[in-house]
Amino acid sequence: MEIKPIALFLSALVTLVVGFIWYNPKVFGTIWMRENNLTQEELRKGNMLKIFGLTYIFSLMITVTLMSLTIHQTGAIGMVGGPPLIDSAKPSFAAFMADYGMAYRTFKHGALHGFMSGLLFAFPIIGINGLFERKSWKYIFIHAGFWVITLTLMGGIICAYA
Repeated sequence: MEIKPIALFLSALVTLVVGFIWYNPKVFGTIWMRENNLTQEELRKGNMLKIFGLTYIFSLMITVTLMSLTIHQTGAIGMVGGPPLIDSAKPSFAAFMADYGMAYRTFKHGALHGFMSGLLFAFPIIGINGLFERKSWKYIFIHAGFWVITLTLMGGIICAYA
């Protein structure tokens, strides 16, 4: 199983693309700003190169995790000690990979796992933080919705093309 890094780099862009749409004032941006007591002027003062650069780096970190959640064959490769030890694996590993090496490697399957990650992992984390920070449910649902959509798309891309 060969991993295509370009798919991981492209998948990491999803957070930025979805964010541009999701947090646009015509979508959820106005509500998000109101829930955070922010204005357009305050947002313009941020160091955008730093914000977008770090967002992309964090997104790359997410792709690594999603790869293990969406591509089931990574578990089989891990069982033999990882890519450096594939050549010395037992014949049963080669037989398994010949039979199942590309099983469930579709956008639909990856999107399902990405959706589940968003709903069952990201949403609870955002919810817990929001509750302790005394944020509104609007705030929680806006952020959780963003991550559910983003992780769904990222998971689909990673599973189908990485």
